[in-house]
Amino acid sequence: MTLLKKAQSTHKRFNTRAGRAFDVLNIVLLTGVGLLAILPFVYVLAGSFATELEITTRPFFVWPNEFTTASYESILSSDVIVRAFATTVAVTFVGTAVQLALTVLMAYPLAKPDLPGRRTILSLVVFTMVFSAGMIPTFLVVKDLGLLDSYWSLILPMAINPFSLIIIKNFFQQLPHELEESAKIDGANELQVLRHVVIPLSKPVLATFALFYAVGIWNDYLSPLLYLSDTSKWTLQMILRQVTAAASLSADELNSDVPPPAQGIKFAVVIIATIPVLLAYPFLQKHFAKGMLIGSVKG
Repeated sequence: MTLLKKAQSTHKRFNTRAGRAFDVLNIVLLTGVGLLAILPFVYVLAGSFATELEITTRPFFVWPNEFTTASYESILSSDVIVRAFATTVAVTFVGTAVQLALTVLMAYPLAKPDLPGRRTILSLVVFTMVFSAGMIPTFLVVKDLGLLDSYWSLILPMAINPFSLIIIKNFFQQLPHELEESAKIDGANELQVLRHVVIPLSKPVLATFALFYAVGIWNDYLSPLLYLSDTSKWTLQMILRQVTAAASLSADELNSDVPPPAQGIKFAVVIIATIPVLLAYPFLQKHFAKGMLIGSVKG
């Protein structure tokens, strides 16, 4: 009854003229912020289908006057960009799996209060969140491990994120201990408990951080720049940097006899680098919304 009365009181408060005006103001402001966020993307998308003349003569547009797919045809005919795209997809998939697996395997034992040395390990994890060795020491470690010009240099240096580790550990601690004890009574060992009990109950948090890991690897530009000198191993972000820093890729690199539209190529590469992440989010949205609430509710 108390909750019902509170709900009725809240409804009456926001159903007044001031409450309705407040709602309208919120809608207008949020719509404006949303448009400011999405309009640059819409412009880049429209520019990727526009002619070079229209891009250079019209300062801003959301729909091209003359629709053309020349930029995308040039990109899809380029071995350089197709190879970079395939490389980025593979590195993102493998890197996300490796990072999530290592994070879970470390978070699960740290969620056990009786683990020997648990406080010391957690202190070291928190220490790495506050203090970082820096770019040059990290590069020297990667070099001494023989990972230069290797795809593993894009995965292993950031295999375990301390913040993600702590959040997942806290989530594991909130799971009912009775479920684990019941599985152990049935003869399950720790790995079986983790696989058949803990992980199925942790889909929201794992999906959330899988998305974080995947987006981080996909958008990573600094690691390929530092560790990959072989241009045949460049990821899509390095190609995007090459395209935006120069006038465009040459006709030879794009396997084309006709020079492609320089600005259109830039816009098209940006769209190709952005679309996969946008397509992946809807499949994880349900788990992502739940995972973002982790730690806000105890019980």
